[in-house]
Parts: sequence; structure tokens; C-alpha cells
Amino acid sequence: MTQRALDSSGEQPDPVGGPAARQGGLTTAEVAERVARGEVNDVPVRSSRSVTEIVRANVLTRFNLIIGVLWVVMLMVAPIQDSLFGFVIIANTGIGIVQEWRAKKTLDSLAVIGEARPTVRRDGTAAEVSVSAIVLGDLVELGPGDKVVVDGTVAEADSLEVDESLLTGEAEPVIKRPGDPVMSGSFVVAGGGAFTATKVGREAYAAQLAEEASRFTLVRSELRSGISTILKYVTWMMVPTAIGLVISQLVVKDNNFKDSVARTVGGIVPMIPEGLVLLTSVAFAIGVIRLGRKQCLVQELPAIEGLARVDVVCLDKTGTLTEGGMDVTEVRPLNGSEEEYVRRVLGAIGASDPRPNASLQAIIDAYPDGEGWGVTGTLPFSSARKYSGAAFAEGNGDASAWLLGAPDVLLADDDPALAETGHLNEQGLRVLLLARVRGDLEASDAASSALPTALVVLEQRLRPDAGETLAYFDDQNVAAKVISGDNAVSVGAVAQKLGMPGAEHPVDARRLPRERDDMASRIERNAVFGRVTPQQKRDMVGALQSRGHTVAMTGDGVNDVLALKDADIGVSMGSGSEATRAVAQIVLLNNSFATLPSVVAEGRRVIGNITRVATLFLTKTVYSVLLAILVVCFQVEYPFLPRHLTLLSTLTIGVPAFFLALAPNKERARPHFVRRVMRYAIPSGIIAAASTFACYLVARHAYSGPGSLEAETSAATLTLFLVSIWVLAIIARPYTWWRVALVAAMGFCFLIVLAVPWLQDFFALKLVGVTMPWTAVGIAVVAAAVLELAWRLVGRRFPS
Repeated sequence: MTQRALDSSGEQPDPVGGPAARQGGLTTAEVAERVARGEVNDVPVRSSRSVTEIVRANVLTRFNLIIGVLWVVMLMVAPIQDSLFGFVIIANTGIGIVQEWRAKKTLDSLAVIGEARPTVRRDGTAAEVSVSAIVLGDLVELGPGDKVVVDGTVAEADSLEVDESLLTGEAEPVIKRPGDPVMSGSFVVAGGGAFTATKVGREAYAAQLAEEASRFTLVRSELRSGISTILKYVTWMMVPTAIGLVISQLVVKDNNFKDSVARTVGGIVPMIPEGLVLLTSVAFAIGVIRLGRKQCLVQELPAIEGLARVDVVCLDKTGTLTEGGMDVTEVRPLNGSEEEYVRRVLGAIGASDPRPNASLQAIIDAYPDGEGWGVTGTLPFSSARKYSGAAFAEGNGDASAWLLGAPDVLLADDDPALAETGHLNEQGLRVLLLARVRGDLEASDAASSALPTALVVLEQRLRPDAGETLAYFDDQNVAAKVISGDNAVSVGAVAQKLGMPGAEHPVDARRLPRERDDMASRIERNAVFGRVTPQQKRDMVGALQSRGHTVAMTGDGVNDVLALKDADIGVSMGSGSEATRAVAQIVLLNNSFATLPSVVAEGRRVIGNITRVATLFLTKTVYSVLLAILVVCFQVEYPFLPRHLTLLSTLTIGVPAFFLALAPNKERARPHFVRRVMRYAIPSGIIAAASTFACYLVARHAYSGPGSLEAETSAATLTLFLVSIWVLAIIARPYTWWRVALVAAMGFCFLIVLAVPWLQDFFALKLVGVTMPWTAVGIAVVAAAVLELAWRLVGRRFPS
């Protein structure tokens, strides 16, 4: 990017030319000139890996390399049917690439919908543009909740307060005045203004962080790290075992060289759980596609997994349980005030704020005639203060200043108007107090000395689907906590209307203990909290996490940003502020709280099903390693050719795992993925290996002469298939019609291979005689009984 010269004072020269020009922003010609010079905010905000990265990640893996080498060897020394495992890997890799590419397209299209569009002033006119269209010197407008998208210098400030906590860690908002710097990654909490862009593109402070945070990624999840740990141990086991098998088959046994190579490869290939990583990637990718169809943008892929582990979900009332809009139902004058005058004051206050919040917008809608009074000062609404204000020169020449905000903050504890407010709050109504300031609007005692003038009663619009969503969380044993800045009684009444358990005992957050452990105890016992400050929301999330809870936080306002950032999973509404969308892992673009159960269900489906199918894959790894060790110890030929194990893997793992991985699963995800998988895979693999090898040894005594090895292999294959299909039958529980049909179909396919002559020849499977095949079945039946016993013992001894 072109660097501009500094003037003699060390400052950058005005990019436009002067104050008047700066107020109107750049001209179209100046914008074109800067674009031509490359002074544009060209940071590529990506929601997914590039196609090249997708192909590379799916093709260039350690196990693909091992299998690729073995495949080439088999193509040279054995029939094509012994090389089928290579074609399966190609197909699997292709499926992985296609699914992730589809997920990329989904994410990219959703990212465009959910992209922040800052307001830029050009040619004296304000218009929304994409972040990438901002150029050096642009005048960017700011309002509450807006994210600072590039670095700049404040040009205009109207009580502008900026939160830089995402960059500095300091939670206190910083008051900005003209000439002060603003950094990308910060956001506005109160007031408004505009700033001139001084650094764009990759020079901006938070550009690299923003790009990295928006990438499609499969890291930082227990599931992925658990699978990596498993694969690391598998590699350590596989290398010495494979070396021993190679020596045993090629040196010790005096067999045909090509047949020895084929059986050696047949022993090595099934040790690799190559489909496990693929299936995990596919399950995640399909999850993204499914959620994308429901207008849910997953900004960080592990969020699907994280939300499946959530046991506490913290909800902001406004925009979550209630819709954004409100309606003024009545105005109640206090202390002898005239209602007509109160209405004029409310209309003037509404007209004074260029960026009204939902409450003020309701007042504007009710009292649109706010012209005729000159605004002499404003105090923007702040979540910490709980009120806003404005000062006027009235049409008759009088001056007045007013505050509009929470009655229980502005009124004294013994004020009789509080009782009236309490009755209204108990009905679920929201109440604002209009108070006249006796002195200066910005005086430190302005709130405490203000004269109560009127109560403004607002009715909130409940989301029609919020009750069902709360019931879903209650049914799934996920504790819901409503954390709102509104009056606690009012919030409790709203939650009660929605049937939320525990809503009848709302808690005023101002009375919560400061000590984290005591705070956590109060939060666990109660469900509804009002008058919560932004910092308290953050503290409450941290208190729950200190008790071992996995916490999700939903919100749409700037006051939710700190809590969203600290929560295990942050969920933002698509209509929420730019700041909340920036820090959230999941954005509900349709603004529907009812989408959240779909996200939870998708996460549980992915985690629960991958845990199931991982047991299948690792059972195969365990029995393959043990069979190789037994072959080396007993100095016998390896019982299988690659074609046999390709057939078994396809019927007992590959095809069933694909269907099981995509099946519905509502069980809440639990920790310790590796332990949960290995506690069943190890005993299952041991039983499968022992029974198969026992059948093989019996068959070696039963058969002799030419073709005996093929007969022995067929008997051992039958036993291994029956034991493996029983493992599948156990994992498929609880049974549904399609799960039973799936297991039965796999068994039927194996029977077809045994019955059709050309398939017998293709797979080198032909059962000889009657006694040995039934012996193989008998051994498998005993192994199945031992499997059932082992799974029950493991379930009792090592509960999940």
C-alpha cells in the first residue's frame, strides 16, 4: 500500500483537503483515485478455506501417503480385487472434497448476507458500503453498536464512547473527541460521530485477527484433538507391528513372493482408521450445510460441537425472548405535570436522537411531532447508566433539560412512583421515567436531583416461538438463564408468560454478591436476572464457567458483547449490532431464537454419531494390530488378502458408518472423547481378533492339501464378519426400523457374496465342507455372547 508523507508537524495531511470537505467526505473522483492507487480496504474476509486448501487438506494426509504406497505395490503384484482399498480411498477423499466445497459455498453466501456494511459519507451523502469498499480518507459514520472496521481519527463526536476491550482487555469505555485515534476491532457503546480512515487493508490494527477469526476451521475442538491423539497412538502401534509382519511374511515363511506381499499389505491396511477423519469432516460439513439452509451462519466450525456440550444458555430478553419493537400503551404524568406538555417533551427527545434504540423508537412512533424545539445538548443512552438525556431551547424561549430511563435508577428508594412502577412491571410491561433536570444536563448530580415528570409505559412484543424454545431447553436438561438490563420484575413477568421454570423469583443483579463463588451459587439457584450491567453479564458467565458449566450466551445489543466474547459459545442475532456479530461464533441471520434448538441438535448429532462410528473404526484397528501380532508370534501366514478386509470394512464399517454419522442424535455431548471410544473399541477388538485367530488355527488343522489356505481364509473371514456385524448391531442401538434394516442389509450383502459364484471367485471366498463353516459360526456366536458381557461390564465399570 502507498505510504503518504507526513507534514512538518509529524501528522498525516488531511486526506480530503479541509474541514468543510471532511464533513462531506470524499468525492467520487477522489475515491476512484485512491482505488487506482491501491489505497483500499482489501483484506480478504474469508468464511472458508480456498478450494486449493480444501483439496490439499483432504489429499495430502499421512495415512493417504501410506495407503497410496501400498496401493501402488498391490497394483504391481496382485489382481485388481486386492487393490480395491485404493479406489475406496480415492472415493472417500473425493466425497470429503465435495462436501467441504459445498460447505464453503454455503458459508460464503451466508457471510455476504451477514457482512457488516458501514455507513460512509461521500459527496455529502451517507450510504452503506461493503467493508472492502472503504478507501483511505473515507469519512465513516458511527453509532451505538457499530464496529470500527478500519483504523482512523475521530472527525466528529457527539458524546462518543468506544469500547476497546476486545483489543486492550480494559472494559471501561473510552470517551473519544475529535482528533483522537480509533482502532479497528473496537465498537461504539454510546453516542455517535464519524472518523476518517487513516489505515486500511492489512495495515489496520485488527485486520489479521479478523481474517483469521472468520476462517472455516476444524481445529480447537475436543473431537478433532481426540481423533488426532488416537491417530498418533495408532501410528506408534502400527509401525513396529507392520515391520514384524513384513519380516514374518517375506522372510520366515517360504511362500510365493507375490502372495506374501499381498497378505502383508492385507495385514497393514486395516490398521489405518482412514475413514474416521474423513467422516468427521463430512459430518461437520453437512452440519454447516443443514444449518445454512436455516439461515444460521457458523463463523467458527467447532461451535457446532461446542453448543452440543452446552448445559447453561444465558439469554438476553430484548431481541431474544421479545421482538425488537415495542408499543407505547400509556403515559402517566407525575407531580401535576400536563399530559400534553409531556407528549411534546417526549416527541422532542425522540427527534433529538439520530440512532434511537427500540424504546425510543416506540416513543417516536407514538409522538412523531417533535419539531420546533432546538436541541442544545444530548446525553446518549448507556447500558451502564440506564438512561439518556437531552437539553432544549423550547419554542417559547424557555430552556429545559430532561432524562429518560429506568425508574428504579432515577427515583429515590422511597418515591411513591416506584410502587406504581412495580405494579406495571409485574404485568410484564416496561416502564421508563421522564424526569426534568434542575441544573446542567451533564452535571454529576443531574440524575439524583431530577424531578419525576411522567411514567412512559411500553408493551413488549413476545416472540411467538420463544416459549417452545425454552421448553426444548428444559426438556434437554439445559438450564436457561435470562440476563437482562431491564427491571427484574418486568423481565420475570415476561419469562413467566413464556412458561419458563423459575421465572416467578426474579433477582435484581444489583444485589448479587461480588465474590465469584457466591455469585455462581445464586445464579445456579435462580433463572431470571434484571438490571444487569454489561460487566456483570461478563462476570456472571465467568462465575458459571468456574463451576464447570459450558455456557452459551445469546444477544443482539452492544451491551452483550463482553459476555458473548467470554462465553464458550456466543450466539448473535443477524439484526444485532456489528460488534455482537463480530465476536459471536454463531449468527442467526433470520433473527429467530427458535433456530437455536436446531443448532444444538446438529451439534449433538455430530458429536454423538462420531463417537459411535469411531468405535467401529478403532475396533478394526485393534483387531488388525492383534491379528498381525498373533501371526508373527505363531509364525503362520496372514489369514487375509486385502480384498477380504476391503469387503469386511465396507460392509461392517464404511457403509454403516456413513448412515450412522448422519442419523438424528439428541444425546448431550459428554467430555473425554478418547476414553469413551477406547473403552469399547479395545475389548471389542480383542474379542474379534481372538475369535478370528482361533477359527483360523482350527481351520489349519481341518484343511490340508492344495487350496487349504483359501479354505482357512474363508472360514476365518466368516467368523470375523459375524463378530464385526455384531459389534455394529450393538453400536446401532437403540434400534429403529432403519437401523435394523441397515444391519440386515449388510448381512444380506455378505450372503450374496458367499452365494454368487463369480463373487466367490472375485473375493476368493468359498466355504469348503459343512463342519468348518458351522464351527466358524459357533465360534462367532460365543464371541458375540462375550461381546455383550464385555460391553455391559465396561458400561458399569467405566460409566460415561
